[in-house]
Amino acid sequence: MEYIYAALLLHKAGKDITEEAVVSVLQAAGTEVNDARAKALVAALEDVDIEDAMATAAVAAAPAAAAAPAAAAEEEVVEEEAEEEQEESGMAGLGALFG
Repeated sequence: MEYIYAALLLHKAGKDITEEAVVSVLQAAGTEVNDARAKALVAALEDVDIEDAMATAAVAAAPAAAAAPAAAAEEEVVEEEAEEEQEESGMAGLGALFG
């Protein structure tokens, strides 16, 4: 994961994502560097538009993030309704005891 972070940091800084640059960032962070992984990352990112990839990832994540609060709110309403029904049935049972 740190290799991806190094590439994103270089991209954000407006620097070229090269094997040497990735290695330098990782070394500066105190990470033990695997040169083969750095080389593979740079090769994999060669034809990737990072801005487009991040925008696509953000768009894909947005509906899931928006759905989570709605689902939690719906679950809370269902729990409240169940509690109310339980209280009502309990009160009816008590009423039967006292005529």
